[in-house]
Amino acid sequence: PSSFWIISAVPSISEIIAWPLGTLASKQLRVIEAFRSSGNKPEWMILTVLPVLPPDLRPMVQLDGGRFATSDLNDLYRRVINRNNRLRHLIDIGAPEIIIRNEKRMLQEAVDSLIDNGRRGRAISVSGNHKLKSLSDMLRGKQGRFRQNLLGKRVDYSGRSVIVVGPELKLHQCGLPRRMALELF
Repeated sequence: PSSFWIISAVPSISEIIAWPLGTLASKQLRVIEAFRSSGNKPEWMILTVLPVLPPDLRPMVQLDGGRFATSDLNDLYRRVINRNNRLRHLIDIGAPEIIIRNEKRMLQEAVDSLIDNGRRGRAISVSGNHKLKSLSDMLRGKQGRFRQNLLGKRVDYSGRSVIVVGPELKLHQCGLPRRMALELF
């Protein structure tokens, strides 16, 4: 259905570009043309299944006194599960549409917080000011997964360079410095 919308929308947006507010329409047209030419579909941008990290990457640690400390991700996953179960229950009992719509919004906010807490609005926090670490927080920065665990090790057939923009490169390509490429290959 949405792919049909893209095909049918292009002629109407092309006509609108001449309007004073045509810049918005031209941006929309570029997005639509990019979808058309790449073969990608807009519905591919929507998550229908939420991947869950394995327990080793979100551990529970036993503290003195028999209590447990859990990873922030566990709390964020729990919020998503609770919201989803509540939404399913509301749909099953035939709750009013406004309540279901509100619960869908809250589920989306829980998923957004899991992926990148605090990016959209107020960050979810527990016990005062401790902001829960989301999936993107686990990856970014010096203490993130890439720089802390994966980089900095001596590995054969690897190189280090500065990332710069390559306007002549396509989205699926990357460029290497000539000397590095000769050494690696």
